[in-house]
Amino acid sequence: MDKGKIRELLNSEIVKTEEQVVRYKELAQPISPDNAIGRVSRMDAINNKSIVDAALRKAKERLNGLKSSMDKLDSSDFGVCAKCKIIIPIERILLAPQSSFCVNCAR
Repeated sequence: MDKGKIRELLNSEIVKTEEQVVRYKELAQPISPDNAIGRVSRMDAINNKSIVDAALRKAKERLNGLKSSMDKLDSSDFGVCAKCKIIIPIERILLAPQSSFCVNCAR
């Protein structure tokens, strides 16, 4: 495992995910009732807000997982499944660096 390459990947993913969180926070702002939009448009805006809120939650979870992986990078626990203790294949780490589980345990 080339930890330098993994560190670069984690850093770039952290930056991208932090940008997503900021963008989702901006989109998740409530719509003030003084905006003159119709009833259907307001319902559509409420629906869109719930979708953005869910995306914001997922982005925050991903960011926490990425930061946790970055913290573990230099420890002996990095690359080891948290459940079954088997070494996680490098392909899985590169595909989902925020995951602490192998494919079988993640199911």
